[in-house]
Amino acid sequence: MKCVYFAWVRERVGATDEEIAPPAEVRTVGDLIGWLVSRGENYAYAFENARAIRAAIDRKHVKHDALIAGAKEIAFFPPMTGG
Repeated sequence: MKCVYFAWVRERVGATDEEIAPPAEVRTVGDLIGWLVSRGENYAYAFENARAIRAAIDRKHVKHDALIAGAKEIAFFPPMTGG
């Protein structure tokens, strides 16, 4: 699956996007964040406040308990404000 990072998440991870293959036990967005954090300091820094990170699966906003099975793309971004 493809992971896409936006705004300061992208800056902290150090990549715009990447192809990933998480292990089978990674079933939800929250699990995926935990797995990404284990990949290195840059990910740990990007997701240090995981509750603040928003996610989208195949361009639909989802909560951290959403299942990732079958997802082609998962995007992570900071909270947005409107005006």
